[in-house]
Amino acid sequence: MSDAFIISARRTPVAPRNGMFRKMEIADLVTPVIHALLSDAGLRAQDVDDVILGNALYAGGNPARLASLAAGLPLGVPAMTIDTQCCAGLDAIALAASRIRAGDGHVIIAGGVESFSRSPLRTRRPRDDGEMGRPYDRPPFSPWPDRDPDLVEAAAELARTRGYTRAAQELFAMESHAKAIAADHRAELVMLGGLDSDAFKRRLSARICARLPLIAGDNACGLTAATIAVEADAAAMALVISREVLTRLSIGYVLRLHSTRRVGLEPAQPATGAQAAARGLLEMAGRAPAVAEVMESFASQAMAAIHDLGLIAAAVNRGGGALSRGHPIGASGGILAVRLFHEMKSESHGAVGLAAIAAAGGLGSAALFERV
Repeated sequence: MSDAFIISARRTPVAPRNGMFRKMEIADLVTPVIHALLSDAGLRAQDVDDVILGNALYAGGNPARLASLAAGLPLGVPAMTIDTQCCAGLDAIALAASRIRAGDGHVIIAGGVESFSRSPLRTRRPRDDGEMGRPYDRPPFSPWPDRDPDLVEAAAELARTRGYTRAAQELFAMESHAKAIAADHRAELVMLGGLDSDAFKRRLSARICARLPLIAGDNACGLTAATIAVEADAAAMALVISREVLTRLSIGYVLRLHSTRRVGLEPAQPATGAQAAARGLLEMAGRAPAVAEVMESFASQAMAAIHDLGLIAAAVNRGGGALSRGHPIGASGGILAVRLFHEMKSESHGAVGLAAIAAAGGLGSAALFERV
């Protein structure tokens, strides 16, 4: 059984919905990232065995295959799209690692892509003659309507039960923006459409936050636009390879995919999936992560994950998180992996890094990466 390694990880900047990428289709987002990955590694398009991409909103059609063909990969390179909502980008990388370990390929491009801006309008077909089609924003994530909460409401309930005040959540968001502004992300970014940095980050202040109306919850622990990640467009991918390929390349910096885990939990409480998936991995590793990328779909969700896992605050989201970038659903887990790949460059050999994310329907995914 071969180990699986990441030798390159790249992403587009993240642009809010209807922003700089509003006219770009998924293939437009994916193509420059694939080209950058291969260029970084000194590999050719014909070296690629497969492409696995997470996506949540494109309504079928296997966008991974569409994008890989648009990027100029050979016709013989298959591609698959997976949909585990927010977890999909990280799950794609985990699946690529499993395929490599099983000997089913040596070079796999994996990650995620999402365009809120170009996502199809959704309408349910009429069941009877004379009935009108019924537009909808999202599909059900649970067969039980009373256990399929709106994710904003679920995050507000988490904040209430944990006692995370509005002020504490806003402080967390302000810190996310401040870290993003201070960070240098150029090594991981592929300029696209004239955009060379994440578009949403800003100097968020307590005064600005205080003026924002409540979106969910009560005055004490409610959520506002500052503490909810904005809908966004982006692509993020990693080049996952076998040891056999690694030995043929002159690569100075490598991460090994130490272990991955996916879990299911109560659909009515989707906000705790990240820590449910990560807890077992950290126990198995037997040491704290030097770097952690924890999804910030909501401030309350990230705060709970950091607390429950006992993570050192200084190790978490060192370059900011989704509150300062945005949340391109299918790409968000891939962005965590890309960020982690570049943050781990400053760590010593043997250090481990954690990526963790939760998804609608009661899902959680986590991955540990080791610097070798």
